[in-house]
Amino acid sequence: MRAICNSLTSFGAVLLAGALLCLPQTCLGAAGRSEPIAQGQDNNSLESAAMAKLKKSQFKDVKASVDTNGIATLTGTVSLYEYKVDAQKRVSGVKGINAVRNEIEVAGPSVSDEQLRQKLGEALAYDRVGYGNVFNAITLQVQDGMVTLGGHAHDYPDRDSAVALASTTPGVKGVVDDIEVDPVSTFDWQTRMAVARAVYGFPSLNKYAIDPAKPIRISVQNGHVELYGMVDSQADKETAYIRANAVPGVFSVKNYLQVANQPAESSSK
Repeated sequence: MRAICNSLTSFGAVLLAGALLCLPQTCLGAAGRSEPIAQGQDNNSLESAAMAKLKKSQFKDVKASVDTNGIATLTGTVSLYEYKVDAQKRVSGVKGINAVRNEIEVAGPSVSDEQLRQKLGEALAYDRVGYGNVFNAITLQVQDGMVTLGGHAHDYPDRDSAVALASTTPGVKGVVDDIEVDPVSTFDWQTRMAVARAVYGFPSLNKYAIDPAKPIRISVQNGHVELYGMVDSQADKETAYIRANAVPGVFSVKNYLQVANQPAESSSK
């Protein structure tokens, strides 16, 4: 009886070891393998389906090719970066296409980085006026037509609106979205409103509420406040810091306000 049990135990161990050896190989194979082109489909039919998704005037100079692994490659030119992104989304939805390699070039008008920076900066400053844009502090960098958006947005619609503005601006060759969306919570929203009342309600600071493009911008992340924008004097900068720091429930205040006609400062209180 003991011999039978030992034999069964040994047999079970062999089965278990075999299962353990096979398991990683199966998982790795599934993870690293792209889906083959489905039965009844070929490269030509997939390319036709991809091109059918691109039958719009903005894609007239775009071509799609598909390899045997179902990977589509998009080439050609479009006039706006938005169209490059849209082309990839459209082709990605074609059944049988597993991935899209986007090599489309944006061949719109030639615009200098300085012109793009000025135009986009003004558009972003007035973007979402009436939707709490005083709580957005979005930064902008332009290099060789590539636009990088950073800083803070107080919600996702404001973040998306800024990205859309950049993507639809002629001369923009690409957009990098590094915007951080501030936490969504009742506590932070109440803190934003309290800081805004404290800052803009002070007599020497309420003038910054007149021009919606040049406010003192307020960003709040889990009770931590950051102030951005341009003020007229060092006194206004310090007053804004003191007023924000005095709001109950504020854990800390970083003062990134810049003083007009003075060198930009990277430090904060």
